[in-house]
Amino acid sequence: MSFDPGMLHNGHTAFANGTAVGIRETGVVEKLLTSYGFIQCSERQARLFFHCSQYNGNLQELKIGDDVEFEVSSDRRTGKPIAVKLLKIKPEVLPEERISGQVVSAIPTHLDGKSAPGQVPTGSVCYERNGEVFYLTYTPDDIEGNMHLDTGDKVSFYMETNKHTGAVSAHNIVLVKKKQMRCQGVVCATKEAFGFIERADVVKEIFFHYSEFKGDLEALQAGDDVEFTIKERNGKEVATDVRLLAQGTVIFEDISIEQFEGTVIKVIPKVPTKNQNDPLPGRICARISYTDKELLFGEKDTKSKVTLLEGDHVQFNISTDRRDKLERATNIDILPDTFHFTKESREMDMLSAQRNHAVRIKKLPKGTVSFHTQSEQRFVGVVEKEATAAITNNKSASPSKAKEKEAEEGVISYEDCGVKLTVSYHVKDLEGAAQPQAGDKVEFSINEVKRTGQQSAVTIKILNRTVNTKRLLGYIATLKDNFGFIETANHDQEIFFHYSELCGDMENLELGDTVEYTLSKGKGNKVSAEKVMKMAAGSVGQDVGEAVMLGKVVRPLRSVDPSQTEYQGLIEHSEEGESPLAVEEGMKGQNYSFGIMGMTNKADCLQKGELVKFQLCTVAQTGQKMACNVVPQRKALVECVKDQFGFITYEVGESKKLFFHVKEVQDGLELQTGDEVEFSVILNQRTGKCSACNVRRVSEGPKPVATPRPDRLVNRLKSITLDDSSAPRLVILRQPRGPDNSKGFNVERKTRQPGVID
Repeated sequence: MSFDPGMLHNGHTAFANGTAVGIRETGVVEKLLTSYGFIQCSERQARLFFHCSQYNGNLQELKIGDDVEFEVSSDRRTGKPIAVKLLKIKPEVLPEERISGQVVSAIPTHLDGKSAPGQVPTGSVCYERNGEVFYLTYTPDDIEGNMHLDTGDKVSFYMETNKHTGAVSAHNIVLVKKKQMRCQGVVCATKEAFGFIERADVVKEIFFHYSEFKGDLEALQAGDDVEFTIKERNGKEVATDVRLLAQGTVIFEDISIEQFEGTVIKVIPKVPTKNQNDPLPGRICARISYTDKELLFGEKDTKSKVTLLEGDHVQFNISTDRRDKLERATNIDILPDTFHFTKESREMDMLSAQRNHAVRIKKLPKGTVSFHTQSEQRFVGVVEKEATAAITNNKSASPSKAKEKEAEEGVISYEDCGVKLTVSYHVKDLEGAAQPQAGDKVEFSINEVKRTGQQSAVTIKILNRTVNTKRLLGYIATLKDNFGFIETANHDQEIFFHYSELCGDMENLELGDTVEYTLSKGKGNKVSAEKVMKMAAGSVGQDVGEAVMLGKVVRPLRSVDPSQTEYQGLIEHSEEGESPLAVEEGMKGQNYSFGIMGMTNKADCLQKGELVKFQLCTVAQTGQKMACNVVPQRKALVECVKDQFGFITYEVGESKKLFFHVKEVQDGLELQTGDEVEFSVILNQRTGKCSACNVRRVSEGPKPVATPRPDRLVNRLKSITLDDSSAPRLVILRQPRGPDNSKGFNVERKTRQPGVID
């Protein structure tokens, strides 16, 4: 092909693609022959012819792949665009040293068909230079070696510029340090301020300080599964960011299902030597898969904790450590026929005074061995000193106030063959719930401890009570932290009692329980109850009428209002809304007293002014008519409902809102604001605050109505179209460039065009 340089156009010819004469472009020499070649444009998809006479420089130095700058003209004969005025561009010198950085986005391993055909998946790395952070892309071919990089891995790499696009990317990437992964383990030791964790990845323990534990330190104990991060401090590895895992998460070993049989050839020494560091000193020889194999075992591997001797015939499972694949014998149990192999002689004898060590113990049926002997003869005596049981106040608000009272022995005097003797007894040895008092006549047997010969009275039964002690009946009215009050059988007053006077378990005592007690006077002649004992319910009956009446509480119980002097509450009868059967002549406006036993819900907190339904009953001892089966008639609206609690518009004391928990809502309904509900009010004795319980929805409130969108917003949405040419749009002006080893950004000032975002 011949080329005449004089045939080039020198006018201001413009081409259809928008390229004007005189504008310099860049490209890469794609093909080079003796007198001509071709250039691949960098900024557009075009391949241009050039003649060697248009190259400004030594033609011998021009090579394929060199970057060149040129102008575009047209061939006069053909009219095709060609490159003229070629000038070789000095390549941008990128730093040849390896750059340290970090993987920001790893190459995805599973694309699930989302990538386009022929598209190579990419990742990105970042590095810091002069206080700024730069990001580069990379492909799987840029990674040295067959490895997968994860986000956060420390890497080093070179920078490379794409000659066609000018984009800078990372290549020859080498992994420096993998991202620190979370490790797992089990706490094996705890000290005052630190502990140790047995790692699940390697056979090694690692130190951790309690300040690195993220959780309740009081709940941390040896054997807990944890996860942690390993960091190096002062040249040593330590565990940081320690967190609890669910029990059973960490597994160190796999135990075979199949059981094997073998012979003990080396036992664990009873007294380990100073130089013994082997945690698995025992050895068992077994034939496994037609091969004789020697397995290790330690103290924790014996199933029944029996003392093993050399030659014992045993069965076991094989445990394989996941960390180092070490096999050992575990769940070791002696076979019944082992004595035929060891020819061991077994003896039966009593223990002598000298110190003996029992080994290879055989379990006997329960009840075979007895440490006590009980007399068949029954004795009759009189209680001289009463026994008391141990008392723990678990209802105290503070653990430090939960004081314990130790159990005390009682003493019984009796005669045997004309000789006066005394014997001790404990509350646990009584028959029945009743406790004997001083002077009571009792029947008992004598129990003797074989080792010490100490005697005590057991299976004690009360024959006769002393006549000078009067036992009264009452009902639990109030329970506080350390004391409570008992409502008398006449329901007219309350008696104080301390929990130390309770005979039995405090946890089983509830409001309304029937109790038996004795009156006594303490300091200042104050009356209190002693020897309080819970009785079966329904010990005292009442005659209850059939009529159901309406009334209003004019005075609450003293447990609700401690400032009042009267114990009983008072209800004023009203006939509004009642059936004729419930109203009698002259009953309107009468007041009826009530106590804790008159309330259907003993924990309900009746307030002054509340409307109630009730019936009348007659007290058997006095013939007085009192209100019973009192049920409050409360209805109010739900003010608000939050996550697990809410508030009801109901005034109790100084508060105009009543708290309730969602678990107190009956039938599992979800209450909404405005719902009408019925409920009971209970008083928390510790905090002195009231809350609602047994909440039942009566009717639903109005449904919330969605607010319509404003007209201006609706009109605005209708006027928006996706084909609006005046809408803002994003236009890419140039590809990003790599760093030039200078501080800050090198900003090129350009004239901003309307509607174009740079």
